[in-house]
Amino acid sequence: MVFSGNNVKIKKKILVVDDSALMRRVMCDIINSDERFQVVEQAFDGEAALQLLRKNQYDGVVLDVNMPKMNGIQLLRMLQNEKIRARVMMASTDTCDGAKVTMEALDLGAIDFIEKPVNIMYLKSGEFKKNFLDILYAVTTSRQSNISSLPVLSRQTQEESTQKIVNMARKSQPVVAGQKLVAIACSTGGPKALQSVVPRLPAELMAPVLIVQHMPKGFTQSLAERLDSLSKIKVKEAAEGDVLENGTVYIAMGGKHMNVTTRGGRAVITYTDEPPREGVKPCANYMYESLKNSSYAQIVCVVLTGMGADGTKGIVNLETAKKIHVIAQDESSSTVYGMPKSIAATGLVNKVVSLDGVAQEIIMSVGVK
Repeated sequence: MVFSGNNVKIKKKILVVDDSALMRRVMCDIINSDERFQVVEQAFDGEAALQLLRKNQYDGVVLDVNMPKMNGIQLLRMLQNEKIRARVMMASTDTCDGAKVTMEALDLGAIDFIEKPVNIMYLKSGEFKKNFLDILYAVTTSRQSNISSLPVLSRQTQEESTQKIVNMARKSQPVVAGQKLVAIACSTGGPKALQSVVPRLPAELMAPVLIVQHMPKGFTQSLAERLDSLSKIKVKEAAEGDVLENGTVYIAMGGKHMNVTTRGGRAVITYTDEPPREGVKPCANYMYESLKNSSYAQIVCVVLTGMGADGTKGIVNLETAKKIHVIAQDESSSTVYGMPKSIAATGLVNKVVSLDGVAQEIIMSVGVK
């Protein structure tokens, strides 16, 4: 927390953008109830918000998607075009179209999102309030903004880079013989981070890839479709009973915990419905712990950007039964340096790499056919 000279807490300044007067009031009440934040401006559409963002700086922007005159997506595009920096949290609907639009918003630099409930009573519940404030805190304290400092690589450049790494991997045999599996955990900033990792993985990867990205039900399907459209490796939302295959990426379904079990000598996806753990569902700890009894010779554990500590207990537990190779994203390229920091503190991390180096480290660890 930041203090001024007279020891008074400096509240983070928030702009709320929503065409619904009721939603604005509810969100403002939630934000102002927390001593860390203060709503200093409100706007009822993207056009009004753009005028404010051209003149003022805010610590965080809570942005609705569907608005008259200029919607949330159009506003994010204008901010990109005019190079106006902002830390944006989207308020998204849970419809299929809403999920796709949310993926687009994250592409355009929004850091995270909250699912706007249809039920007004849930909107005023303690659970929604806690989730809302946790996400807002992660967004306002993020190292990243909507304007990326990383160069945007063309698909051709990306594929050429991947091919060079594939050629290197073919010349050097992975140290550990036997089947391998890659298990990735990520949260805030994860969807964007995954776009720097998954499309760089080749279809010939000699391992299945499991991903737990903290997201509500409905949004993970859109994330899988988006990544699949950008990648040569196959990407899908993991379904109950899926048999794990090399060269396929399986994204955990939102709202359930993904596990790996063995049936008839084959590793398959199963889901369980325990309560949230570490405050999230899906929780990566369950995924890692379920791999203790698998037939894989080595698990490559990858921890990317995210708030909290999900993945740490699971990896610590997994290490008692399996050979593991742990890759953690570095602080400077993480949107929120929570989960990578937590696993780094255990001393189990083998490689700390920037986001740009994660795919190469995965490929070199498991090999290609």
